[in-house]
Amino acid sequence: MENVFAESMGHSSFSWENLGDIKEGRGDLGEEMPVLVYRLMQYTMLDELSKAYGEERANEHFRNAGFLAGTEFAKNVLDLTLDFSAFVASLQKTLQELKIGILRMEAFDVDTGNIVLTVGQDLDCSGLPVTNETVCYYDEGFIAGILEAYTGKKYDVREVDCWANGDRVCRFQGAVL
Repeated sequence: MENVFAESMGHSSFSWENLGDIKEGRGDLGEEMPVLVYRLMQYTMLDELSKAYGEERANEHFRNAGFLAGTEFAKNVLDLTLDFSAFVASLQKTLQELKIGILRMEAFDVDTGNIVLTVGQDLDCSGLPVTNETVCYYDEGFIAGILEAYTGKKYDVREVDCWANGDRVCRFQGAVL
């Protein structure tokens, strides 16, 4: 059976334009929705991917989707021409305005490009029950995509602290590959 919807939405190749005109389409409801709805979509999708492919592959797919989102977000929302300090300040402001989370830069090594940052009150896990695991695979990819779009260097970003393992912020370490 032919998937006409997938072809019309460009599922084989994401583009920013596929997001549509949200203001026009949601005139009465607006651009915002509860975090509950976002998490419902995210965690049911992750559950289905885990059943189909196994947990490790599902997490990798989420990381890859986050990378694509972060890359496109950076290219379409952020000013990639700013110097590093101004870029980080702009990113902090944008993430907070969009209610994605509160970003704080903990460390940046100018020589290596390695970075440590935290995101508080994030969409993915703030308020989840403690399960003693990190769960922000999408965010790992999202941050890596933003960093690569800005620096032109490939990053491996991993979450080292997470609300789901008992911390109050998510801490990510990024290393240039």
